[in-house]
Amino acid sequence: MQTHLPIGYKMVEGKIHIDQEKADTVKKIYNEYVNGKSMLAIAKRLKENEIPNANHKTNWTHGAVGKILQNTKYMGDDLHPPLVSKELFDQAQKKRKEKTTQLGRTAQLNSMNNHHAFTNRIFCGECGEPYRKYVEHCGKPHEKVRWKCKRYIFNNKVVCKNLFYSEDEIKTIVTSSINKLLQKQNLLDKPYRKEPLKKDMELKAVESQIKELEEQEQFSSPLLAQLSFKRAELMYRVSRVDDYQFNTQKMKDCLKDVSEPTDFNEELIVQIVKKIIIYKDGKIEAEFINGLKFC
Repeated sequence: MQTHLPIGYKMVEGKIHIDQEKADTVKKIYNEYVNGKSMLAIAKRLKENEIPNANHKTNWTHGAVGKILQNTKYMGDDLHPPLVSKELFDQAQKKRKEKTTQLGRTAQLNSMNNHHAFTNRIFCGECGEPYRKYVEHCGKPHEKVRWKCKRYIFNNKVVCKNLFYSEDEIKTIVTSSINKLLQKQNLLDKPYRKEPLKKDMELKAVESQIKELEEQEQFSSPLLAQLSFKRAELMYRVSRVDDYQFNTQKMKDCLKDVSEPTDFNEELIVQIVKKIIIYKDGKIEAEFINGLKFC
């Protein structure tokens, strides 16, 4: 059983600890960004220096850096020791918001910046790969820009046959999901659906078994290791409630001044849309940053 942790943390005997070497990477990312370095430049530096990411690989992207810069766990919570101060975290959020606002005001219709909102947000529901922008007949009068699954062509063969969408169609899809949310904002007032009693009882039972084995000094028992990982999994699931509340409030703040319905709004998409999943049968699922989904 393995619990996926943000870079900078490690699991030791069922508890989350700071992984100092990777924690230093996280701190440097925050400080570089706040001091004016772009996410793309930071990703380039990490890749060139072969710094491992959370998956122990060195293929850094600006999107991966962005996820680190908005992860609230780095301020610390019941499970995660703090890696950055709240002041530094807030400075990073302020800078991200300023950059997004600037992007929304200055991006031209066909500029590369205008595609930022779609990058790593549109995924294939058939194979799980992200959608990519393909330019067909580049520079010719009949040039077409279409978004296709990354695995549409692999090793010179057609692998994934999921649907294609034009730039305007993608904008319509994403905008319609925003407008649907605007019509049903009352969903943001609903409490997070969880099973606190069941989880609490299960967690207490696991902790009781761990305590009993420790009192018997059975530290090398395979059961103790299994129970430690089980405890970590249960505690980690509970921590998602804090993420839900934080991201729901962020969505409310972003929507409070938005008229209904809205036109294509890149800034808003970047702020609140987590991903759009496209299926071969035409079904499209929009997921927002707090986990709310619309089909």
